[in-house]
Amino acid sequence: MPFALASAALPLLRLLDAETAHRLGLQGLRLGLAGRDRTPPDPRLAVSALGLTFSNPIGLAAGFDKNAEALAPLAGLGFGFVEAGTVTPRPQPGNPRPRLFRLEEDRAVINRMGFNNGGLDGYVPNLAAARARLHGKRVPIGANIGVNKDGAVPERDYPALVAAVAPQADYIVINVSSPNTPGLRSLQAAERLSPILAAIGRETPRHPPLLVKIAPDLNEAELPGIVEACAGGGVAGIVVSNTTTARPPGLRSPNAPQAGGLSGAPLFGPSTVMLARVAKLARGRLVLVGVGGIMSGRDVLAKLRAGASLVQLYTGFALHGPALIPRLKAELLAALAEDGFATAEAAIGAGLKE
Repeated sequence: MPFALASAALPLLRLLDAETAHRLGLQGLRLGLAGRDRTPPDPRLAVSALGLTFSNPIGLAAGFDKNAEALAPLAGLGFGFVEAGTVTPRPQPGNPRPRLFRLEEDRAVINRMGFNNGGLDGYVPNLAAARARLHGKRVPIGANIGVNKDGAVPERDYPALVAAVAPQADYIVINVSSPNTPGLRSLQAAERLSPILAAIGRETPRHPPLLVKIAPDLNEAELPGIVEACAGGGVAGIVVSNTTTARPPGLRSPNAPQAGGLSGAPLFGPSTVMLARVAKLARGRLVLVGVGGIMSGRDVLAKLRAGASLVQLYTGFALHGPALIPRLKAELLAALAEDGFATAEAAIGAGLKE
């Protein structure tokens, strides 16, 4: 079993606080202790989007590897693409610990990390090294960018971030939706987002495909303006969605009242509803990435049917470990066949017509 060692380590890591376990997990990945998925790619899962080819639509979301330290080993676990960050122009420590909490009973996580990262100076060389290692392996790399908590000037900082990561990234995600940096979520409003996109267009006109990551807590009335700002502002896609500040009824974990963004199974329903709304507004003009609560191949298929071309995991991967990825791909193939889809691409947006 390629992931036997990693699977055996999971119960031990859960004895530690969540952030310490995460750090040790990343170190294990860097050392190659998590194993590899040696299953040949199945062409039925291949997706073409953003001018790129993905061997499967299942990617790793930003937040897991903030400093791009373990992207090549993570890609070896069977992901179709991997995304590093969020990176800010300058290093910052983030919020005080504890700031990462497991909600085991709810298959969820709450974080209030606060964009803790080492800044661009360490991130870009790590991104370049990962890109070199993955050359020719059809595992695109995404760079997720954000602004510092203090001293940020979004119209200055986002273009500079795009320019810095563009040579080493296959696509770039503009994070304007983390709930853990004060004021950041206001930047996703159309009247704030449009000047940022215009500044990127002026300062860095040549760059990989840009995507904007939005929050699941947006009012439905705000979505049309945001979608139009993206469609008219040189954006290739939208990532739906970031973590939620809402606390759905029925959460059982004693950690549920913790402040921060909630991710995992409770986010699946709300994020998928928002995904479908964005897909209908976008009308095929934008590539959509579905994120939030994916725990099974059926969940992946639901996101595809709701309009996503690609999906991303964070919490499911953190809870279940590397063995989750080949399981998801096998379950997705079975779900596609059961629903009468010959390929993953054939399922994209199918649910919008129902």
